[in-house]
Amino acid sequence: MRKFNDSIPLKLLKARESTMAFFRPILQEAGLTEQQWRVIRALNEYEELESKQLAELCCILSPSLTGIINRLESQGHLKRRKSTEDQRRVLISLTDQAKQLFKELSPRLEGRYGDLTNQISKEKLQQLNELLSEIIHLEP
Repeated sequence: MRKFNDSIPLKLLKARESTMAFFRPILQEAGLTEQQWRVIRALNEYEELESKQLAELCCILSPSLTGIINRLESQGHLKRRKSTEDQRRVLISLTDQAKQLFKELSPRLEGRYGDLTNQISKEKLQQLNELLSEIIHLEP
């Protein structure tokens, strides 16, 4: 068996923590968790989603997502509406307040990518992104 520190899942977790250290302070300053920001980012890009779609996109388990959605809604960041095609379906979208928050935070968070490329080249980050995409699509 490979050595503990050579475990790919462990290295991926450590790399995630190292990377999030660049972004976490900005999110904390805005009063957002990483998961809440993932939801806001996804809805900013996809505009309106069902919670099941949102859970899959954001890699958040449905029970956890329910609490995140409730908190974001109570903070005025999300709104829900029933689908006109199927009243059983609930669609979630960003409020104007959340869209403004996204607009304010995005440049600061994007700037942190610049800080990353000061330590790792853009080429290496692109290569890493491509390798991670390959890993994501592996079938056991």
